[in-house]
Amino acid sequence: MGKLLIQNIHSAFLNAPDAVVARNIDIAIENTDITAVGPNLPAGGFEILDATACVVIPGLVNTHHHFYQTLTRTIPRMQNAGLFNWLTHHYRIWEGIDAESVYHGSLAAIAELLLTGCTLTTDHHYLFPDSAPGNLLDIQIQAAREMGIRFIATRGSMSLGKSKGGLPPDSLVQTESEIIRDSRRVIEKFHDPGPRSMQRIALAPCSPFSVSERLMTETRDLARSYGVRLHTHLAETRDEEKYCLKRFGCRPVKLMQNLGWLGPDVWFAHCVHLNPDEIELFGRTGTGVAHCPSSNMRLGSGVAPVAELLAAGAPVGLAVDGPASNDTSDMLGEIRQCLYLQRVFKGPAVMNVWQALTLATSGGARMLGFDDFGVLAPGYPADIALFRIDSVDYAGVHDPVAGLIFAGSSHRAHAVIVQGRIVVRNGRLANGRESSILENANRLGADLLRKASTRTGIDYLRHVSNDSAEGFTGAGPGLIQSDRTESPGP
Repeated sequence: MGKLLIQNIHSAFLNAPDAVVARNIDIAIENTDITAVGPNLPAGGFEILDATACVVIPGLVNTHHHFYQTLTRTIPRMQNAGLFNWLTHHYRIWEGIDAESVYHGSLAAIAELLLTGCTLTTDHHYLFPDSAPGNLLDIQIQAAREMGIRFIATRGSMSLGKSKGGLPPDSLVQTESEIIRDSRRVIEKFHDPGPRSMQRIALAPCSPFSVSERLMTETRDLARSYGVRLHTHLAETRDEEKYCLKRFGCRPVKLMQNLGWLGPDVWFAHCVHLNPDEIELFGRTGTGVAHCPSSNMRLGSGVAPVAELLAAGAPVGLAVDGPASNDTSDMLGEIRQCLYLQRVFKGPAVMNVWQALTLATSGGARMLGFDDFGVLAPGYPADIALFRIDSVDYAGVHDPVAGLIFAGSSHRAHAVIVQGRIVVRNGRLANGRESSILENANRLGADLLRKASTRTGIDYLRHVSNDSAEGFTGAGPGLIQSDRTESPGP
């Protein structure tokens, strides 16, 4: 780290909450912080990063992901499945996850995030197969450090296997004592609570259909004793709602309330199916939501009530979710999907570009506990993304910042800066070889699929036409087979 001057900026989105845009300015960075913003800043002693024809924005924030899924994109058999059937078959493939696949899957996911302007990401890793070592979270953290991204690793967990009425096979679950013990270990080893830390830990049981109520409460108590955040999937599909009503006698949000899983230290992924009372409860308690528009559309889960959550005062961030249910880790593209999806059902005035950008910058950062991120001003962190707009796909654009969302066929960043360090330069990774990352991911993805086919006798490369009984053999004892989603939202 040293002194860096981003010079000749075409346009900059400076302040997400207030939608402040400036043109023809420079941004000076010293060590980890922005020190000056304005025209014609003095360049003496600074490394120059030329931003001619670039739109500059705060680094994008991804609030939910599954890195390992980068190795299992677009598998034909599951392309038309709803969530429970999709999970049932993917679990049989993910039984083969090991240290090598977690490491290289993480490198590939992080590379794609960085190359599309993301500077802060979470990852929800809950897979710890019997055959794999127990330090898979450590391996993810190693990959994040090597790539230079700011990272919140969530120590996920599954304790309720198929033999006990859960969704995952028994080979993918751990004992609850083992989960709590390792959760404590990774917090003590890796969690940095500093306001601009590069590495934090959160605790994240997978979902109401893969853990026990006891594990949820023990995880809650452990997290709060250490001051770390809590995360899980919630209210993603109608099937989950039916499952919770049958197993627990209440809706998913009420279950979380009963378990003490609400508050400003909690954020949930999805929350597609919320009713008005639940939305008001999230706002009143400060409970956050990671909105995953592409994944929700891909699986036919529905449309999250983002506008209503924001109106209620609930924290909301954007997320790509896992690449097996989104197929990209493109944060800039996710902003476009969020904006368009809300407008489809609620009209063009429901959300503008600035609000969507805010969700992907300061909104997501604050939800994760990074309160001064998402602003390009002196004294703020130097997490910044630069995008060129001098290609034909931006021809005729009159609002360059809005053009990043409405226009553009490539979302590859020109440069990305994390903690004052350049991690993407001229559209290329500074801390990794893209060709090597791609080669290893393709090799390991093919190995996973080949071994799963041998183990199960299932041809995963055969297309199944719809989410029906054909090829989908059930989701475990007591679980309800997938219904078609009749309508969006609550």
